[in-house]
Amino acid sequence: MLNNIPKIALIGCGYWGKNLCRNFHDLGALSAVVDATESGKATAKAIAPDACFSRDFEDILDDKNIEGIAIATPAETHANLCIRAMRAGKDVFVEKPMALTLHEAEAMQKVSEETDRILMIGHLLEYHPAVLKLRERIASGEFGKINYIYSNRLNFGKVRTEESALWSFAPHDVAVILRLKGESPFEVSACGGSYLTNGIADITMSNLRFLDNSRAHIFVSWLHPFKEQRLVVVGDQKMAIFNDVAPFGEKLMVYPQKVKFDGTMPLLNRDDAEFIEHADVEPLREECNHFLQSIESRQEPLTDARSGIKVLKVLHACQKSIERNGVPVSL
Repeated sequence: MLNNIPKIALIGCGYWGKNLCRNFHDLGALSAVVDATESGKATAKAIAPDACFSRDFEDILDDKNIEGIAIATPAETHANLCIRAMRAGKDVFVEKPMALTLHEAEAMQKVSEETDRILMIGHLLEYHPAVLKLRERIASGEFGKINYIYSNRLNFGKVRTEESALWSFAPHDVAVILRLKGESPFEVSACGGSYLTNGIADITMSNLRFLDNSRAHIFVSWLHPFKEQRLVVVGDQKMAIFNDVAPFGEKLMVYPQKVKFDGTMPLLNRDDAEFIEHADVEPLREECNHFLQSIESRQEPLTDARSGIKVLKVLHACQKSIERNGVPVSL
């Protein structure tokens, strides 16, 4: 419970910004919304009629009552807006990806450190109760050594024409895989296909290699006949599936399955899957509340600039590999 709810301004109330608008408003933190469009203004007024509305970012920077700024604008604007906000004394939450280049991301981190401002990256899945429960059980050693992780994030749309499926969809899965593994890969390879807009990959497959000989792959597409958001973890003691489109109560399943050897003969130990209980709360609400708590406590958020840069390094390496038709790239 927060003693004093920080006042937040939202920059961008469009496709995803409207969800931040709703959550910060419901948490009693939303003070102002900035959007240059009539549709953005209408959306903000419908969700948070008591919030102030402006078209000018400078109005928010000059407002001493605003402690934090949430940014949900196109990715190419993130670095500039974040740096200006932090230099104006504001803590910042910015949607993924935190920037489009490592140079921009490192500049953002530097300003955060120089100004002693919170810089939190919107890696939503890291706040999902099922993912937090999975992370907790993996950390306990219950799964043994993690041998393999794969993630499918597939749907028919929403098609982008300014960024690829890799940059639009994969940051979620990269962030979760790095968190579950507790390390970054030493090498990636990736391939993709552009079918709708020249040079913009509609589907990508990324492969990650880790120093302990484990691997992960991430398949993303907005040209898929049905929606699938599934993460599979294979340990040498147990296995798990996180299925984000399943009903509540069925999102996280653990399989107590493993392979033993009788001499050189592999023996499969099978058992029934167990549904794992977790909190029934909206991940975005948890993420927004975490930002407010970070502002009040002055503690670094879970998804801080360092974690955002780690994700960005993987994405850049994957992009480079795609451009080289799948040639492995070292990190």
